[in-house]
Amino acid sequence: MTSIDEPRTESGRTREWERGVPLGVRNFRDAGGMGTLSTGVLFRSAALHALAPEDEGALRRLGLRTIVDLRSNPEVAERPDAVEVVRGGYARYLHVPVFEERRWPADQRELYPLMAERAGKAAVAVVRQLLAGDGAPVLVHCASGKDRTGVVVAVVQTLMGASEEEVLQDFLRSNTELGLVAGPLAAGATVAHGSLPVAAAHLERAMLWIRSHHGSVHRYLVAHGLDASELSAVRGTL
Repeated sequence: MTSIDEPRTESGRTREWERGVPLGVRNFRDAGGMGTLSTGVLFRSAALHALAPEDEGALRRLGLRTIVDLRSNPEVAERPDAVEVVRGGYARYLHVPVFEERRWPADQRELYPLMAERAGKAAVAVVRQLLAGDGAPVLVHCASGKDRTGVVVAVVQTLMGASEEEVLQDFLRSNTELGLVAGPLAAGATVAHGSLPVAAAHLERAMLWIRSHHGSVHRYLVAHGLDASELSAVRGTL
């Protein structure tokens, strides 16, 4: 077991997000615009512990209403989200950890199926906020915004009718945003998860676990608490 640390590379505070919002949060982007999931309602990113005042202002300008933090209890205690919009009551903060403690497999081939097993509650929480009249826009994040966030966001996008290719391309985009490149490791070397690039096979293993154990993403979410009325409301509402 090892820790999912933040990546060693930084995208920098000068990079502007595609809407022209100067946001110094790593791996920040709109996760919508596919299937029936509109743009501007679901965002994803790395942790928010190092926000500058101008970053908080940018979040306000996006109209952010909910932040869903997927990190473990120790991660949140060590680096709590530094978000004035939350402290001031502008946006609600939901802590829905995929792993409660900072213990998980070091091997990504083992990690992704386990994340799929543990991420159902978080995915349901995101869907409920998207359905709530005052819940969206929603920002989902973990430490790096690529592994735990990648699985939860992929589940929501799939529920909303996004194609496998659309979901995969958004998932893989974290490599570019974080500057992560696959390469051979020296013998005996250990690398934190935050420095490991994501690959198509990782997401495929997670989605395979969901479908092999539940039959579909819809049934997976129902098994984790989404009720029939919420399920029927999903596609029409967004």
